[in-house]
Amino acid sequence: MVIKGERFNSAILLSLLTGLKKGKELIIGEPGLGKTTSAEYVCSLIYQFPLGVIWGSEVSGHPEQTEEKIIGRPDLGKLNRGEEDVVWTNFSQIPVKIVDEINRLPETKQSMILDGVDRGNWEYLNEMIINEEYCLFATANYQDGGTNTIIAPLVDRFDVMVESRHPGANLSFLVGKDKRKDHILRHPRYEKDLYHVLKSKVPYEKKTPKIEEICNAYGEYLDEAIGFKSFKREDRDQIRTEMENLELDLDASAFTRMLLAELSFCEWYGQKRIVENCEEGCHYTGYLCRQVKNCASNRLPFSIKQYAQGLAWLLEDSEIDIEHISAVLPYTLAHRVQWKDEFLSQKERSKRDDPFPIFLAKEAVKAVSQRYREQSEHLKDALAAGSKIFEGGDLEPLEGDHPIYMEVKKDIDVRRS
Repeated sequence: MVIKGERFNSAILLSLLTGLKKGKELIIGEPGLGKTTSAEYVCSLIYQFPLGVIWGSEVSGHPEQTEEKIIGRPDLGKLNRGEEDVVWTNFSQIPVKIVDEINRLPETKQSMILDGVDRGNWEYLNEMIINEEYCLFATANYQDGGTNTIIAPLVDRFDVMVESRHPGANLSFLVGKDKRKDHILRHPRYEKDLYHVLKSKVPYEKKTPKIEEICNAYGEYLDEAIGFKSFKREDRDQIRTEMENLELDLDASAFTRMLLAELSFCEWYGQKRIVENCEEGCHYTGYLCRQVKNCASNRLPFSIKQYAQGLAWLLEDSEIDIEHISAVLPYTLAHRVQWKDEFLSQKERSKRDDPFPIFLAKEAVKAVSQRYREQSEHLKDALAAGSKIFEGGDLEPLEGDHPIYMEVKKDIDVRRS
């Protein structure tokens, strides 16, 4: 990924932003190319958890996975005395959540983590714990005989999807030659202390301060041992506050609305729906709405803004511009858009450097970017006029040949009625 003259490794960059923004990331790729390892290392450094605790808190995707192994189980000692209590798993308790090979979970079992993934609420029996701070990383190998389809509601909960790529023959050779460096992020004493707190039978709310205290001590060790200054909870909160203060400029806002209109608009049926096909003779055949099956969810604009804020903060920019939006868009779109079969057949043999879903998303962003360049001034005028009408101005909405103009008129009609 290149933005404003700076080159980034997209997998590392998006993982860093996922950890800082409390996001959710799906990492795809071939086996053995560092999907899980990169997530573990990034989380260890951002959240100050020793690697051993992260390893012991991961969930593995396999057909025999159960709710008791993912979320919690009954306290058998208390159950024998007629009392109902829950022993929560490490996965549900710590802010770092990694699901390895999520597409090996059967579709019926993926629904077990929907609420926890979405809101940080983990329920078992009649009890619940709420993670105030958490991020999620899930890895997925490409389809083979042991994998399943990730259900649409779970896919949509991921903010971004990125590929962990092969580094090339020369770097791969050097990686194979070198010794593993896991030990750098290990610390047996702090790992033992954290495990002791996590399995202690005290309310979850009382565990959190003790966990943070140990994590801060581990962070000081990292600073002394390897010269890396990690983030305390207050540091992460400060960074998030700074990110959230960054707003979209006019072009970034108008461009994002233009793209969202193309992914949700349908002149014939009112909006895109996966159960309805475009009618022949529709005027809007040259837009994304003709090429996709499904409608963009309301989680998409949230993901776009969150990661654009993170990127702008990292580049020390004072606001979010169209370059930030264009950089993150393909990764927020790739897993969410369901393309029509005829469109896929046209593109599947194209020469490319990215996995097919990310390639298609990048091509879509390029197409919308071109349309925006052609209409940007008129579109900004139309949005400004619409805003004035909403505030009570006696104006008429501007006309234009794009779904966004129809969306503005529709909103105005609702307002006036």
